[in-house]
Amino acid sequence: EWDRWLLMGLIGTAVGMLGFLTHQIIDSLIKLKWDLVENYLQSMGADVVICLSTGQDGNFHMTWLCVLGLGLAMVVLSSSSVLFFCPAGSPSGLPEIIGYLNGTSIQHLFNIKTFIGTFVSCVLAVASGLFCGPEGPMIHLGALLGCGLSQLQSDTLGIHLPIFTRFRNSADKRSFITAGAGAGIASVFRAPIGGLLFTLEEVSSFWDMRLAWQTFFCCLMATFTTDLLSSSLYGFVYRGHFGFFEAEKRILFWVKNLLDINVLAFIPTIFLGMLGGLLGALFVSLNIRINKLRMQFFNSIPKVSLRKASKLLETVLILVISCVPLVANLGSGRNFLALAIGCILSFLCSSEQGSAAALLVENGKQGITYLFKRGTHEEFGYTSLCTALAFYFILSCWTAGSAVASGLVIPMLYTGALYGRIIGLILVSIFGVQTNEYGAWIDPGLFAAVGAASFFSGVSRLTISLTVIMVS
Repeated sequence: EWDRWLLMGLIGTAVGMLGFLTHQIIDSLIKLKWDLVENYLQSMGADVVICLSTGQDGNFHMTWLCVLGLGLAMVVLSSSSVLFFCPAGSPSGLPEIIGYLNGTSIQHLFNIKTFIGTFVSCVLAVASGLFCGPEGPMIHLGALLGCGLSQLQSDTLGIHLPIFTRFRNSADKRSFITAGAGAGIASVFRAPIGGLLFTLEEVSSFWDMRLAWQTFFCCLMATFTTDLLSSSLYGFVYRGHFGFFEAEKRILFWVKNLLDINVLAFIPTIFLGMLGGLLGALFVSLNIRINKLRMQFFNSIPKVSLRKASKLLETVLILVISCVPLVANLGSGRNFLALAIGCILSFLCSSEQGSAAALLVENGKQGITYLFKRGTHEEFGYTSLCTALAFYFILSCWTAGSAVASGLVIPMLYTGALYGRIIGLILVSIFGVQTNEYGAWIDPGLFAAVGAASFFSGVSRLTISLTVIMVS
């Protein structure tokens, strides 16, 4: 069995490298987008100061158009790659992987074109500003690597290597695809046990103890490879400290201050769990209705090229609406606009108002980190939290199923963190800011984490693997 373990290790290493590459490209594209906006603002020079002092918003609208134009370029390329290059890569690939592992044959699900198109579409969609994440496509890409490296043959490329031929059967192929899918989720969340439990709970229907150990080894290699490469590289720039695993970089949503829990904290926690189940059911039901309407509309278009163009225009429309908060009057008039621009310039909002603006300006992963932060009882107001909640709930539901390779985990965590923080803010309003050790659990950041887990569980129906992913 040494060759099977060797292949599992190779698949895990390859998925870890791919996960590292995915995050690096996404971060680089996001940084490039905001660098271009910053350079544009600096080129305006004193005009920005004049606008901030007089309330004129012409330059702000130009800045919004600059952000929108860069996002549109990315989303058009992202949608085009799955519509015209690899239709099997849309939208996330996870349902197709689950269907295949349960006996459904799907054409072009594991070829090189699907791999390239899914990867390109995923990184561009996340960097463009759509309310989505790379998790679903990473599971698909991990399964693709598991299939390709175990079979070592490609009809597209005309490659049939004469090694590992004994694994060219449906049972072994299914096992390696399962391990690759688990390694994909492990690489994203840096949680090897979570990746193993995810495949057991969600993906695979054929399981045994040997496959469990081999899948865990594959997930472990994927996580280790991603952590090792991320320890010294950021934005493809070497920062030193190779092999030094810092907790803040290794843990996806790092929280410095831990809190002692009182038994009374379970009362709002139970309420958050019920709320997550109800909102999760509403999210799934709404998404099914949107996809049914989407299919009916697109199927009514007889010409294939026009149908694909319409799907492309839908993703463009979603992005335009996603960028509306940058110029909308969200209760603060023109001041909110100024705060949003200030957030763009500083990249990290330290003031109370700037952090509120960051909810609708920053990318999802950074926004979740803000919401989970401890000791920020009054940093976010009800208006900004409720507005962001409405936008993320509706637009992430609309984005799921559109013609881009995208995942839902980041939007689910963000949505849950928003209403969890609202509940925490209500508790603070009732009991005040508690500084003693018995009341320190009344912290909006704590309930943001609980709310994120509740909504994620309500939508995905995951329990054990979700818990491990959230706490690891």
